[in-house]
Amino acid sequence: MDSCVIPLRHGGLSLVQTTDFFYPLVEDPYMMGRIACANVLSDLYAMGITECDNMLMLLSVSQKMNEKERDQVMPLMMKGFRDTAEEAGTSVTGGQTVVNPWIIIGGVASVVCQPNDFIMPDSAVPGDVLVLTKPLGTQVAVNAHQWLDIPEKWNKIKLVISREEVEQAYQEAMLNMATLNRTAAALMHKFNAHAATDITGFGIIGHARNLAQQQKNDVAFVIHNLPIISKMAAISKAGGNLFGLLQGTSSETSGGLLICLPREQAARFCAEMKSSRVGLSGAVGQDGGAGDGQQAWIIGIVEKGNRCARIIDKPRIIEVPYRGSVVSVQEGSNNNASPPEVQLT
Repeated sequence: MDSCVIPLRHGGLSLVQTTDFFYPLVEDPYMMGRIACANVLSDLYAMGITECDNMLMLLSVSQKMNEKERDQVMPLMMKGFRDTAEEAGTSVTGGQTVVNPWIIIGGVASVVCQPNDFIMPDSAVPGDVLVLTKPLGTQVAVNAHQWLDIPEKWNKIKLVISREEVEQAYQEAMLNMATLNRTAAALMHKFNAHAATDITGFGIIGHARNLAQQQKNDVAFVIHNLPIISKMAAISKAGGNLFGLLQGTSSETSGGLLICLPREQAARFCAEMKSSRVGLSGAVGQDGGAGDGQQAWIIGIVEKGNRCARIIDKPRIIEVPYRGSVVSVQEGSNNNASPPEVQLT
């Protein structure tokens, strides 16, 4: 499970709590703070929880930074974390700061819930479909951006992507990672979700397998479609199956929710995700800063099985364009803006 659920002694309430931290993976300290906060909160959102009562921040300052670097970088990271917490409707009330060989940022998110506030991730049934709420490929995008300054690595991928496209993919990855899954968490209740998890370090197949193993029913998850940030699949192939992106093993950071939904509800869930007006953090209905909704995709099915998950041999690659760019159709890919139908093979 993504969060622990602790029954409290009083009033039929439960404490739901989670913690996470990691090392910086983008160059912008402020965005790194936003991503870290969104990543922590995603574990609550994966259980359909939309409110957080309190957050703590965990911060490690690198011994290798001089005083000027610390004074410039760390306040920006803290501000990004706090701003995202505020937009999520919560606040950071404390935490811990240490000196360490590496920069680390993360936190703790806690909420006291009634039973109907959260959805236990264990009730998928055969006939459900799998929905994903953010595209894959963040690890490839971040690494490709670093390779712009490493000739021997850039030379391996420069035939399939331009420098400008790498920058666009990097910005797209940052935006996705900094976006909360709060909208999806709210819609999980409306559309009767049966189970969910967030996609992070184990890649989509790793988290799909973990979720399948938690189910009460004898089910298996079969993934047919892989929504991937534009050009990241091509980079993966050019790099010799880089990070196992097309096999579903590439790590994601602050990825989307993988949700088991009744088949008849899934398309409406995706449509409402797209029509919801959200801010950068994913909070719905805020005054000011509202933008387009988030896309979601039907990527697979739940069938009878032995609590396992797999990706079909030749999954359909959905090239997800950078925000504001024109969709280009590539052979072997699908770029429909509407949620794709599951291909049964």
